Amino acid sequence: MALRRSIASTVIRLFIASLLVGLVLSVLNVTPQRLLQSIGGTAEQIFDVGVSAIEWAVPFVLIGAVVVIPLWLLRVIWRTARDRKT
Repeated sequence: MALRRSIASTVIRLFIASLLVGLVLSVLNVTPQRLLQSIGGTAEQIFDVGVSAIEWAVPFVLIGAVVVIPLWLLRVIWRTARDRKT
């Protein structure tokens, strides 16, 4: 019974949110056709930004890993040796 209420509640909330967003977009003179046409370009732009961010970050991650990984390994070895003594 609780699951049905939560599903119904979610559907009602989505309906109300969609109605409000639709009203705002209507006031801004945005049509569903224009919105769907612009999504394709937007998704491609978001992908390009993500790829650029990864290309920017990878060299820094590799440089940092040269220092961080050996320090982490030393810490693991140190803890293991200390735990064996106790």
